[in-house]
Amino acid sequence: MSNGILVFVEHRGGVFNKTSFEAVAAAQNLGAQLQQAITGAVLGSNMATQAEQISSYDLSKVVYANNAKLAEYTPDGYSDAMEHVIRELDPQFVIMPHTYLVRDYAPKLAARFGKALISDCVRAEVANNTVTFTRRIFLGKIGADDGSDGQPPVFVTFQSGAYRPDQARKGSAPVETKEVEVGEIRMSAETPFQEVKQAVDLSKAEIIVAVGRGIKSKENIALAEKLAAALGGDIAASRPICDAEWLPIDRQIGSSGQTVAPKLYVALGISGAIQHLVGMKNSGVIVAINKDPEAPIFDIADYGIVGDLFDAVPALTEEIRKIKGQT
Repeated sequence: MSNGILVFVEHRGGVFNKTSFEAVAAAQNLGAQLQQAITGAVLGSNMATQAEQISSYDLSKVVYANNAKLAEYTPDGYSDAMEHVIRELDPQFVIMPHTYLVRDYAPKLAARFGKALISDCVRAEVANNTVTFTRRIFLGKIGADDGSDGQPPVFVTFQSGAYRPDQARKGSAPVETKEVEVGEIRMSAETPFQEVKQAVDLSKAEIIVAVGRGIKSKENIALAEKLAAALGGDIAASRPICDAEWLPIDRQIGSSGQTVAPKLYVALGISGAIQHLVGMKNSGVIVAINKDPEAPIFDIADYGIVGDLFDAVPALTEEIRKIKGQT
């Protein structure tokens, strides 16, 4: 009989990013529905300290797969190590974040078990002991429900932003170190890709103020920047703003930009096209200001102001400054 859920906790150079903890949250959510235990898997070399970091989450245990060949990521090395862990633990589900690294090696891993990979999911729901995974297709306009034959292991990846890192429950778990066998590494790693200096990772922002067509001109973006400064947040935009080069492309949110899940997302003059919504719909609290009462953004907003943003934003900024004692 298969044993619970295994979650692959990804790191880059020994550093876990938000997708690592989103995957933990996804596994915990599924585990709670199925009443199954969750085991974390960390791969690497000389990573004992980092494995201990993951042990502070609500898991049954953390398996640290150690081998010198895992010091740098390669699809051969990671596939060998994860295959070893999966065959020993025999989990029903293998949960992974939908990252470039996972997309590189997970199909290879799944093929070793004669399985398909259910990828880029946004949620998992259990009914009558059957798990249904939902993926977005056609630029997020349609939700497609996928399942499996139920035979373990079932390999699943979750889209960035489908769960928030702060949804991962804390706890205490023992760490079990395993010396795993890794075969021939047929490729060598090149220098890691480095983002340009001006690139912004909005996925780490806790507060985002985003602007859309309703801002009307590049000069008016200053209104949003003042609000973002008062809130201690970052500025972002919908695609038309970046296409017009009013803000850099690295500020774009949506299906062709970044996917974010901040604690607070303020949408100014954004109508709420599906291409934008798929990039921010999992935000903790969504506040929308738009003069069109029928704007789709209000369908997902927690709080909404139907009105002219040029009246609302300065007033909102001033009130926030007063509350925070800013001058």
